[in-house]
Amino acid sequence: MIPRKLGVLAVGTAAALALTLAACSGGGAPQTESNDGSGGGGGNSGYTIAMVTHETPGDTFWDKIRAGAEQAAKDTGSELKYSNDPQADKQAQLIQAAVDSKVDGIATTLVTPDALAGAVKSATNAGIPLVGFNSGIDDYQKLGALMYFGSDETLAGQTAGERIAKAGGKHPLCVIQAAGSVALEARCAGVKAKVPGTENIQVNGADDSAVVASLQAKLQQDPSIDYIVTLGAPIALDALKSMEQSSSKAKLITFDLNVDAAQAIKDGKIEFSIDQQPYLQGYLAVSSLYLYIKNGNDIGGGKAVLTGPSFVDKDNIDAILPFAKNNTR
Repeated sequence: MIPRKLGVLAVGTAAALALTLAACSGGGAPQTESNDGSGGGGGNSGYTIAMVTHETPGDTFWDKIRAGAEQAAKDTGSELKYSNDPQADKQAQLIQAAVDSKVDGIATTLVTPDALAGAVKSATNAGIPLVGFNSGIDDYQKLGALMYFGSDETLAGQTAGERIAKAGGKHPLCVIQAAGSVALEARCAGVKAKVPGTENIQVNGADDSAVVASLQAKLQQDPSIDYIVTLGAPIALDALKSMEQSSSKAKLITFDLNVDAAQAIKDGKIEFSIDQQPYLQGYLAVSSLYLYIKNGNDIGGGKAVLTGPSFVDKDNIDAILPFAKNNTR
């Protein structure tokens, strides 16, 4: 499991942020009027916040990120402009477009730090506060991001590997669905650090049928594979199909969660999920920018704010499944 200190840090920081949001109706920069109709429970701040991600269309993980961001925008009375592209150069262009449109703040994933460095620098040079979330925990500070919200993916991989090793796993297959993602590579490296027999396989996460075919072929070729580690809930569902078609005896674990994966955990088809709480990442990224712009607040004290990892398994799935169905977990 995640060390108690880190778990307390993530929960405590989130709680502190919620209290700050409730108390920050006075002081700071004056509110301005806007006719965009985006104001919510926090009034109308007049701020426009851009969120730029490397979302692959169809990946339900990002629905939770966006739901959290939209709720934060509503709660703070801000306008959210969301855009995405899985290609690094195009994501950089989206960040630059946000800079050119003179938004008040930018929240972005930093999955390919080198490719995004120029666009991030453009934002900081323009005096636009920028925070990182979800990917880039090891790079956000040197890129110039003010804050970071997400999971420590190396730690997440190690905790998964420890649990696999304790269960007797010797030859996990770690499935990377997006080439060049530092977060996905860190997860697999973490698993391998605890289970040296871990093998990686690269698949095209944008094509479910191709994922199923690749995994089916691999499982048929190598029956010694005893665990499959998928790095996203939709890929876990593909893995279930490949396991059935190949008659594999391997056990399945996954990173991240959606309602179908949560149900599969309840049904005993997936052993457990390592959850990074994407809804919380989206919420904290947007609300932290609001607080920084309005009141100069810094969240995390110069350190990344951890939203995971945490295990979802048969022991707690009954409590979490309703939240998964509500698209908040």
